[in-house]
Amino acid sequence: MQTFDGLKANITDQDRGRWLDVVEPWDGKPIGVRLLIAGPDSDTQRKARVEMMDNLAEAADTEGKVSFETREKLRVFCLARCVLNWDIAAAFGLDLPFGQAAVVKILQFGWLQQQADEFAGDRSKFRSEAV
Repeated sequence: MQTFDGLKANITDQDRGRWLDVVEPWDGKPIGVRLLIAGPDSDTQRKARVEMMDNLAEAADTEGKVSFETREKLRVFCLARCVLNWDIAAAFGLDLPFGQAAVVKILQFGWLQQQADEFAGDRSKFRSEAV
């Protein structure tokens, strides 16, 4: 059974992130991209969600509507905020320093974005290492 302090420690642990080895969707082979992603209960993800909600509120028109394009852009931006670092093999051909704009660039591939999104939301990937 987890203690309250243990649960709080897991949030801190999730802020350190875990590595996702991105694979091709066709054959499951690694593509040479690893993403360090903060866990779903981390402060990093919480802050990214709050920022996305603030941005959605700012983008709303007078009727409270936000276009699909804007919603999708802000969702991807939120996911990119949850990527803490990366390890990209030279063979991948991306010559950009790590940063949110660069992460958004690689998240343009739907299958890569899906892997990152699924990983970021999977609590089983962020079980405390002390457990």
